[in-house]
Amino acid sequence: MSEQSKSSQAPDRTPHVVIAGAGIAGVQTAVALREQGWPGAITLLGDEPHQPYDRPPLSKAVLLGKAEGSAFDVDFAGLGISLHLSRPVTGLVPDAHVIETAEGPVPYDYAVLATGAEPIVLPGSEGLPGVHLLRTLDDAERLRPVLAAQHEIVVVGAGWIGAEFATAAREAGCAVTVVEAADRPLAGALPAEVAAHMTGWYADAGAELRTGARVASVTAGAVTLADGTVLPADAVVVGIGARPATGWLAGSGVEVSPQDGSVLADEQLRTSVADVYAVGDCASFPSARYGARLLIHHWDNALQGPRTVAENIARGEAEGVAYDPVPYFWSEQFGRFVQYVGHHGDADELVWRGDPAGAAWSVIWLRDGRLVALLAVGRPRDLAQGRKLIERGTLLDRERAANASVPLKAAAR
Repeated sequence: MSEQSKSSQAPDRTPHVVIAGAGIAGVQTAVALREQGWPGAITLLGDEPHQPYDRPPLSKAVLLGKAEGSAFDVDFAGLGISLHLSRPVTGLVPDAHVIETAEGPVPYDYAVLATGAEPIVLPGSEGLPGVHLLRTLDDAERLRPVLAAQHEIVVVGAGWIGAEFATAAREAGCAVTVVEAADRPLAGALPAEVAAHMTGWYADAGAELRTGARVASVTAGAVTLADGTVLPADAVVVGIGARPATGWLAGSGVEVSPQDGSVLADEQLRTSVADVYAVGDCASFPSARYGARLLIHHWDNALQGPRTVAENIARGEAEGVAYDPVPYFWSEQFGRFVQYVGHHGDADELVWRGDPAGAAWSVIWLRDGRLVALLAVGRPRDLAQGRKLIERGTLLDRERAANASVPLKAAAR
């Protein structure tokens, strides 16, 4: 047998990274691996039929027909990334080093879990005509004609996605009623004294907000609340949160939080199983900066985390780098640009900057005098300066920080 024949029969030992999930976290991991000089094979497994795309435009531009989609501008073939669409993952077998799919197993040297999150379904609404979620491009495409027809819409949930959808629906001329089980919008994200000032935004935009309103049932053309109120609805949009898409990992040995379903990654975004990392909406990680485990369902986390994963994989046996970002997200709702940076707890001191009845104001949170979080409404300069101060762990003079006319950086001690 010739040497050439022998070599052609030898097993391929090119190191292989397989990424489960082709959203922003998965795509950015693949791109970052090449940027880090990873020489081996990269396979990206996506469960949707579409080219990988960005999600933020779905809640406005795609809904309103101002964009046909938001595909990432990535030359996968040119980067040597093998992209498989319509190939959802079904299982992970660490002992065999394979990710299972309906089309067969995919062997890996390193696996990256980037399957994101899936929307929570309103009980009793599954499969009902006229009931919509807003998570995928297909969801947005199904909702586009609903908005174009200027239907009467009931939105269940006054969180970030509910507010953004309500904004788009009002812009399209729809009649919008938002029902929220909690006593205020954004109850899971902001304290009552802050969220209270956002309640009026709905009425200002011509939308009706009903708080303390639990949904009893959804039927064709109507939503019935627990108090017996019947709300007519040509369409119902459910935005009551999302959970990490980790059910497929059952039996794999990958440790998952019993509370929120997230993969319990360590500070280097490694899972409890060797050679397997997790990133983005499906993973939580310990933050030394905040002394807490964080689960962040926002775009910036899905953009930043992959750089850490890629660097740690590319380093191989070398000591890895830790992931401890200052979380950041933004939301455009009812004509306002809302930004949040950092992470606050109930025990942190809240300080106002500006009048919350006005068009532009901020709130900061201090912990032992150090800035740990900031919410800015129409004050981008506060956000930019606050982010740097949080990164540095800067002590602030409380009185100067509370003066909205003083640049936030000038309040540093």
